[in-house]
Amino acid sequence: MRRLTTVALAALLVIPPSAALADPPSAAPADPSPLALADPPAPAVRDFGNGPERNEVAAAVPEQAAALAAAREQPYGHSRDRGYPRRTRLPLPPENPADASIKLGLVPYHGIAPRLNDLQWRGDRVSVEIVGRSYQGRDLYLVTVTAPESAAEAREQARIRERIESDPAAAARDRGLAARYKTPIFYNANIHGNEWEGTDAALRTIEQLATSADPAVAGLLKRTRLYFNVTANPDGRVNGVRQNGAGFDLNRDFITAAQPEARAMRQVMIDTQPVAMLDLHGYVNGTLIEPTTPPHGANYEYDLFITNTYANGLRMEAAVNGLGYTPGQDGVEPVQIPFRDSEEGWDDWPPIFTPQYAPFHGTVAAHTVEIPLPVNGSAYNQQPVEELRRRSSINTDVAAAAIRATYGFVRERHDRLIADQIEVFRRGAAGEPSKEVPLGIVPGFGPEDVYTTTYPRAYVIPAGSTAAARLVDHLIANDVRVGRARSAFRSGGTTYPAGSYVVDMRQPKRGLANVMLEPGEDISPRVNAMYDISGWSHALLWGATVEPVEALRTRTDPVKAAAPTGSVPRTPGPLALKVTDAKAVRALNDLLGQGVAVLWGSDGTAIVPAAARHDARTVADRHGVAFTRAATATGTPLAPVRVAAAASADELFTLRELGFSVTPVSTAVLNAGHDWSATDVLYVSSGLNLAALNPAARTALDAFLATGGVITRGATGAAFNTAAGLLTATTVAGRGDANGVVRTTSTGGAPGHSFVYSPLWFTGLGPEVTVEQSYAADGPLVSGHWRADENGAGGPEAARGRAAVISGRDERGAAVVLFGTEPMFRNHPKGLFAQVGRALYWSASVTGATVTTP
Repeated sequence: MRRLTTVALAALLVIPPSAALADPPSAAPADPSPLALADPPAPAVRDFGNGPERNEVAAAVPEQAAALAAAREQPYGHSRDRGYPRRTRLPLPPENPADASIKLGLVPYHGIAPRLNDLQWRGDRVSVEIVGRSYQGRDLYLVTVTAPESAAEAREQARIRERIESDPAAAARDRGLAARYKTPIFYNANIHGNEWEGTDAALRTIEQLATSADPAVAGLLKRTRLYFNVTANPDGRVNGVRQNGAGFDLNRDFITAAQPEARAMRQVMIDTQPVAMLDLHGYVNGTLIEPTTPPHGANYEYDLFITNTYANGLRMEAAVNGLGYTPGQDGVEPVQIPFRDSEEGWDDWPPIFTPQYAPFHGTVAAHTVEIPLPVNGSAYNQQPVEELRRRSSINTDVAAAAIRATYGFVRERHDRLIADQIEVFRRGAAGEPSKEVPLGIVPGFGPEDVYTTTYPRAYVIPAGSTAAARLVDHLIANDVRVGRARSAFRSGGTTYPAGSYVVDMRQPKRGLANVMLEPGEDISPRVNAMYDISGWSHALLWGATVEPVEALRTRTDPVKAAAPTGSVPRTPGPLALKVTDAKAVRALNDLLGQGVAVLWGSDGTAIVPAAARHDARTVADRHGVAFTRAATATGTPLAPVRVAAAASADELFTLRELGFSVTPVSTAVLNAGHDWSATDVLYVSSGLNLAALNPAARTALDAFLATGGVITRGATGAAFNTAAGLLTATTVAGRGDANGVVRTTSTGGAPGHSFVYSPLWFTGLGPEVTVEQSYAADGPLVSGHWRADENGAGGPEAARGRAAVISGRDERGAAVVLFGTEPMFRNHPKGLFAQVGRALYWSASVTGATVTTP
């Protein structure tokens, strides 16, 4: 067996006491020549393991000023039409003495722009562009290091890049293409804000390459473009936290792209089409360098990927170990490569991480690199400054060595890497079957590493709905090609009307199209532990109808943007808006915010008075929602719903995105005194413990519960329900790391699928309880990873037919909804958001008297 059994990650983070207390070395190892590389030493074997994590940043996300919101929408981007260098005089942020980088002796965010301005004018190799802004409004810098190019030469590079993607068969036949093309490399630094040193290693490397007189460096830059995202997460860098300013882990946001930083990175990868990329992280000791353990993503061209990624992994291992740091003197363990050294637990299954997203845009060598010595968390707060700076210096050396090794690898494999990228796109455009990777393609590649998929001929997305338009626009933003049928066509016995959206799977980026649109796979039988989520599906979780077809005989026109879907009927009278989509929730909240007298119907429909037709037309155009003529004019008056939320950051973000007024609360906030008069519904999923409330806070909460509504999610929410004596229900927990897409049944129009992470279900229901949604008796897991625990409990079989979402009125009259699913997880399952919206409207309005709108 090539791998060792996995162990807890914490065990790998321990620094020997002798190393932690040792005096810093008199001099760090001297920087080698930018192109110097060590010979590979004998492989070092290390255990590795880790498990999923849930973003639980609660009650701490500040509202942003309108100016910052406007700034985030300003157009930025990587230019394709200008030559190099592209000198940009970067605006200088104000100095911030509280920047968390300073304590470590690293470059603070406000120090990056001055350095880059200086480097641009010290030579002709460095260009800087602002490619976006962070959530809190900080500039995102993309640095390009290459030999000078005229505008015509830059356009020629763009034409070759486009040819590689759009006509890969012809590109493969062009024997002179590689000689004319500069291989792109993408370095992504500091995506986790408190994993700092990748930024400093990037700045060091940029300066070395910009100023080196070595002819080998000049030769490298004539055949290569090196792109550096200097800090992918400036908010987190300044604040000393993992997440961005919205509380999101950006390295979980690819294929969702909820955050502006992720959207900027996505566009850089689309525009630059790198053959190799590094994502610089911390902290695992010894330095962890991918490739990964199984399971491996089934939609990659994995034979090309593993061949190059493993080869460069060995190259980086040699460079890092060659620095000369040792366990005894420095506390630095030898490099570990999960593919070689671990059984499972560090996989490349989900496309949510940067190195797992990049291959869909042609990257054939992609790596996470985890530098060794911890300087964040408890170390940041407890270690002496001198020790922290010693560690950061070593970490910077390690990251810089990985950067150098990678551009050396690309220099040596220049032609082959280009050919392999072309082959990725050629297979997709030709519609070839998924290729099974030969055993032994690299040492240790065995049956446990083989994962394949089956591609349909196409996916059809019927047009006309808000959800379909959202999904189509998202596919296009990810550079997936979408067409629209010119005429009606038949496939598999179904007739699809003209105007239907068609995702032809004979396209260069078919892997990305399929990884988003297929249902996914239940991989529970194949591995015991996963690093993060294991199931996702835009087709099943984003609200649109998506149908795979095995035959395609229709002509289509390329789609640049989905067709508008908003409408208001011409017939007079009150209007109805069925709240079945997130956009409908947002539209309804806009109307309520404008003072429109909306009624809430018993079937989850909002009734808008005829006098508000103009307002309805405005929100229909803005949000793409379709109003219909109201079948009834009777309902309960609905006012803007004010939510107090003890919730995780992704839930706070999603609730605000839906247009609700949200006030974060927690045990500490309530104990300090909270004004419940401005709250209609309490949402509880994180950070609120009823038993820890002081008497005054408990009395105030009890008074609110006599009239207000409650929505809960997850174990914390279920515990709150029990402690507060709300609904009669017994909570049963599934295995804690279980996650994925599940099949559901419902009585109230809820979607037929949902998402779970640490799933719950409810038994022993009282007479006041209504089951809104249940886990299906078939499955219920569609895709993901969900096993029973070691005692045989908590598996998907135990959840079959059980209540997943329940509602009811407690004896005080409070309207309560309990979710055992994850309808807002990381802002991803867009098709489930309306389920939360309807729960909030019902909980806020159920005590009101029924009236009739004019």
